[in-house]
Amino acid sequence: MLVKMENVEKRYGDFTLQCSLEVREGYITGLIGANGAGKSTAFKAILGLIHTDAGRVEVLGKNREDFTAADKEELGVVLAESSFNGMLTIKDTAAIMEALYRKFDKDYFYDKCARYGLPVEKPLKDFSTGMNAKFKLLAAMSHEARLLVLDEPTVGLDSVVRRELLDEMRRYMEKDGRAILISSHISSDLEGLCDDLYFIQDGRIQFHEDTDVILSDYAILKVNQKQYGEMDKQYIEYRMKEPFGYALLTKQKQFYLDNYPGIAVEKGNIDDVMLMMTRAEREKKL
Repeated sequence: MLVKMENVEKRYGDFTLQCSLEVREGYITGLIGANGAGKSTAFKAILGLIHTDAGRVEVLGKNREDFTAADKEELGVVLAESSFNGMLTIKDTAAIMEALYRKFDKDYFYDKCARYGLPVEKPLKDFSTGMNAKFKLLAAMSHEARLLVLDEPTVGLDSVVRRELLDEMRRYMEKDGRAILISSHISSDLEGLCDDLYFIQDGRIQFHEDTDVILSDYAILKVNQKQYGEMDKQYIEYRMKEPFGYALLTKQKQFYLDNYPGIAVEKGNIDDVMLMMTRAEREKKL
């Protein structure tokens, strides 16, 4: 297990993070949720950037408090609100990275920068949003880190640049022993990338599931009032009132396909699950 958070709490005024999650070796794990849901706070707790009020954080198999300088070299980090000094160039940052990380691969770094058209002598402050995002991700990947912790690495980017960065993450995972923990509110980016997903809302994990299960087994059922009254509701998780009747979230799509051929069954996706869990009410179980 490369990351394990157990009942971690952090209080900020009227906001409280209460979080448990795991990132397994060989996995890309996504943390999804709206802005302000607690994603960045959870990442800062994992990285030791904030003091937590309760719970336990293990990273790379050790207590976060016991991390050494050598342990920190095994982490590649992209935080949405931080970067290198804007007056530096890529050439400057390469020299800094070489001094900081024993496994920094300067040839890899320069090759990737050239591939993505990043000018090595231009100040970072003059980079576009897309150029800066590419630079930060390439820097995080350039020193053989076992774990990438990526907080909103694709925010504000167009679909072409986002696709390029997602492809880089897939290539990074081709080597054994690695993992990625990535947050995003662009859930569609993560459907084809992540092995499993956590959904956080108001500082609490509401949902954890393998991505393949969401895409294969979850569904939104559209039913009128009569259909709703007559159907077996044992596999209905959430219910939302609609003008035509109800939208229902289930994780047993096949049961309703087999037994209720007259109702509309729409394939579930991450956005549907988030919407229903955020705005709908839980179906009462008998």
